[in-house]
Amino acid sequence: MKHLKVGGLMTDDVVSALPDTSFREVAKLLAEHDISGLPVVDADERVLGVVSESDLLARRALTARGVMSAPAVTVHAEEAAADAARLMVRRGVERLPVVDEEERLVGIVTRRDLLRVFLRPDHEIRRRIREEVLADAMDLPPDAVDVHVLDGVVTLAGRVRLRSQAVMLRQLAERVEGVVAVVDRLSARDGDGRLDAPSTRSAYDFSE
Repeated sequence: MKHLKVGGLMTDDVVSALPDTSFREVAKLLAEHDISGLPVVDADERVLGVVSESDLLARRALTARGVMSAPAVTVHAEEAAADAARLMVRRGVERLPVVDEEERLVGIVTRRDLLRVFLRPDHEIRRRIREEVLADAMDLPPDAVDVHVLDGVVTLAGRVRLRSQAVMLRQLAERVEGVVAVVDRLSARDGDGRLDAPSTRSAYDFSE
């Protein structure tokens, strides 16, 4: 299955600061570019930390080195957008510097950027589930089960041969970009009917 990568959502024109950038200059950069935070990098563009508006308000050091939060929480451009979203929520940050294999800054991704994942049209989500999940990943006919999508909520209904197929289908559908939740109305022929009571599960359950 294809998954949207961080590199497809990030901003590559990044406003950054050096460790010895003054407190006043950092505040000026945030105001001029209308941003709430920026990465602090060394002379080789390796990310050392991040300065946010809250960092500036909470501390009164003279330079970016003194006010930045370190070490920085970073991601790579090839990582899945969903994984970046989970990391962002788990670590309680609003933005993630994007780095290359040598940890050098190549971009930045924000929560607002990641919300674009949820703007995928319903018909596109349905097509991807039928083609990429049912046909490609599970080698089933695209119409093996009924796939209904409304406002990003996917309902899977019908009967498959094995319980394991139903479980896998639900899990793979949850990972399709744009899916908000999955309503499971599947049953299997190898047992006593329905797998369990119809349920709704968020595709982006960050509590795990």
